Amino acid sequence: MFNLKEIYSLLAVILVITLVFGLFRNVSVFLYIFLAVFLTIFINNIAKKITSFYLDSEIDIRTWQVKRYGFKAHKYFKKPFQAGIFFPIITSLITLGNFVWMASLVFDVKPKIYRAAKRHGLYSYSEMTEEHIGWIAATGIAANLVFAVVGYLIGFSELARMNIYFAFFNILPLSDLDGNKIFFGSRILWSFLAALVLIGMGYVLLLI
Repeated sequence: MFNLKEIYSLLAVILVITLVFGLFRNVSVFLYIFLAVFLTIFINNIAKKITSFYLDSEIDIRTWQVKRYGFKAHKYFKKPFQAGIFFPIITSLITLGNFVWMASLVFDVKPKIYRAAKRHGLYSYSEMTEEHIGWIAATGIAANLVFAVVGYLIGFSELARMNIYFAFFNILPLSDLDGNKIFFGSRILWSFLAALVLIGMGYVLLLI
């Protein structure tokens, strides 16, 4: 389900986020944090993979990159800035671990080829609208919210917290993040999920 490039991206982000969360905490909880981060990111992306399959499409997961800066059209970096890798590190160091950016992965969508048309020498592509892409992104957020509740119910508080944090950062309608895809796919859906995420964040912050 995940190709080699996607696995590298997932592992890189999981390790970076685990390290920055564990940097200012006791070493003994490192594996506990790693498991929570791994499950959180895996759950989000497996949900999107499954949804894209049922929408006759495929998604390629990669680290979030920023290619331009400023407001002028020609302001581009010579090489894309790996925001998904460096933002968690930068935010953690600046705030001494009190704030860690977690929106580190994005996805690109490509429609599948209908193989039945191949015998006629034709290739027909399923149409992917912004609404379809929004639904793919939304299932990742929804999965995180569900597993935040699961983590709370089974006493795995770190899993619950990571899922809420991950959903919060990814619901932001910025750049190529999931929140932007959901927002332009359906503002009603985005508003509904954003409200649930904010409720979850409020509950988490009360427990800290």
